[in-house]
Amino acid sequence: MDNLHQLLVNRRSIRRYTNEAIDPESVKLILEAALLAPTSKSSRPWQFVVVEDKDMLQRLSECKPAGAGPIAKASLAIVVAADPTLSDPWVEDASIAAAFMQLQAEDLGLGSCWIQVRGRFASDGTPSEEWVQQLLGMPEDLPVVCIITLGHKDEERKPVDTSKLLWEKVHIGTWKEV
Repeated sequence: MDNLHQLLVNRRSIRRYTNEAIDPESVKLILEAALLAPTSKSSRPWQFVVVEDKDMLQRLSECKPAGAGPIAKASLAIVVAADPTLSDPWVEDASIAAAFMQLQAEDLGLGSCWIQVRGRFASDGTPSEEWVQQLLGMPEDLPVVCIITLGHKDEERKPVDTSKLLWEKVHIGTWKEV
């Protein structure tokens, strides 16, 4: 990408991936982007679990009945969790890191998709966070926010049409009804 604005316009959620592996240097850059994300009071409460094993990706995709399918098809997925004892806005801290990973992936020409885990449930009623924690052997006191899927794009999506941005949601100085 030539600039951040173009990167933002072109980044779209990608749910279909080729079978091509992601090279280790790209994975490192994506993780580095997450580790560069700002956090409240530099608390860095996040933790990341990189999963490449196809069987585990399939099992992770069952963490909720709808919307988790891209996990099974991804080259790899990164589970984003955070320690709530280190930061009051731990959800926000983890979310920023996840978004940074998605932006870095787009800059590398890779696709990504945010899979919401926090507040969701598996088909058997188990909280999705617990499902993921149990599968990966994670501590119970380390809540999972999301899973970021990554892979080489097997679909093309049009850039965002900036003429359709919702400018009526922007208020200058004070709230104004539109």
